[in-house]
Amino acid sequence: MASDLLRRFEQYMERLSLVLGHADRARPLREYCHGLYSDSLRKSIEPLAARLDPLHPVAKHQSLHHFVANADWSDADLLAGAYAHCRALFSRAKTGWLILDDTTFPKKGVHSVGVARQYCGRLGKQDNCQAAVSWSLATPDYSLPIAYRLYLPQEWAQDAKRRERAGVPEEVVFKTKPQIALDLLKALPRNVERGIVLADAGYGNDTAFRTALKEMEFSYAVGVQSQTAVWISGEGPPPVPQGSGKRGRPRTRLRREEGRSPLSLKQVAIHMKPRRYKTVTWREGAKGLLRSRFAALRVRASHRDSRRSEPHPEEWFIVEWPQGESEPTKYFLSNLPKNTSLRDLVSTLKGRWRIERDYQELKSELGLSHFEGRGWRGFHHHGSLCIAAYAFLVAERGLFPPGPDPKRLQSPVLPKSYKPRGNAAPKTRAA
Repeated sequence: MASDLLRRFEQYMERLSLVLGHADRARPLREYCHGLYSDSLRKSIEPLAARLDPLHPVAKHQSLHHFVANADWSDADLLAGAYAHCRALFSRAKTGWLILDDTTFPKKGVHSVGVARQYCGRLGKQDNCQAAVSWSLATPDYSLPIAYRLYLPQEWAQDAKRRERAGVPEEVVFKTKPQIALDLLKALPRNVERGIVLADAGYGNDTAFRTALKEMEFSYAVGVQSQTAVWISGEGPPPVPQGSGKRGRPRTRLRREEGRSPLSLKQVAIHMKPRRYKTVTWREGAKGLLRSRFAALRVRASHRDSRRSEPHPEEWFIVEWPQGESEPTKYFLSNLPKNTSLRDLVSTLKGRWRIERDYQELKSELGLSHFEGRGWRGFHHHGSLCIAAYAFLVAERGLFPPGPDPKRLQSPVLPKSYKPRGNAAPKTRAA
């Protein structure tokens, strides 16, 4: 069994090494991934070198450092090779999602590329950290990051000296996280399975982001903020008149009438009738079935509709209002078809948990957050190598398909006449 596993790993490393551009990089690729699988507490270059070659740690450190921090190989090609190794798991699935998220790495100092005071999800507050935007391809059973890019804050993008020291490419300019996400999405390999885009409110609240997804013909289900304004289905700005009978250019844009304005999603949710809220169970968690109360309604976005000649298309508004809470807790917009059931909407929205599990394993088991270099290239090379190592584990899990639905594993019902062995015989009445 162990020999088969090692053989598959060597074959995987051999295929990945073909995209690195030089035969001399095959050995450090294999060694670095071996080190990421080890039980070392730190998986930065120095402790990995000491673990891999304890008799010559300095020479091994130099070799690995050159491979990760300096060698000019393509992160996109390596991630494409990692995905190709797992592609069969995703292509045969009936349901697929493209999950967008960013992950953060707390840092001290100011010299590591992209480090700045910003919101750090790991700490739950503003602090010194790096942030990377990523896409993961996921199904109900498997998931894998397939694109990964550092977010470069504006103060870094405009600082020529820091850019030069960290080796930031000239073509990299400041972009918001949603803009980076769209660039990554457009650059995905053609063989990546299309899925429903899932994202939290940090991305979904950006109207330009949602509009771009529609133009690229992606379905989406994304979080938004409670103050997002919408028109309820059947309402909205009055249509553009065809002709007014007056001189001048005919009007081409929508306008809002006095006393007629859009509502915030929170207002819509609070004023919905209680019977619209249904309890929905979406999957089984570590502590039992996950369920909450949801409602869904067709709405139209109202963002800048006074600059449009026609209203925004209808889409789903989904709200989560758990039992016992004083007000709704989460809000979503989705352009899934009109006939999509509430249960399917909720199951789709809740698919985002997989990317959180991916990053938990990448950071805790494979050392994604352990990189100690300061450069742009090293940051991305380390991340790509961690994801490539993770892809092999995902493929190995695929050799053992998920078990049957636990709902089906029910104890058989015993007949009422059954008596355990050894029980006294039943008493009979005297004649």
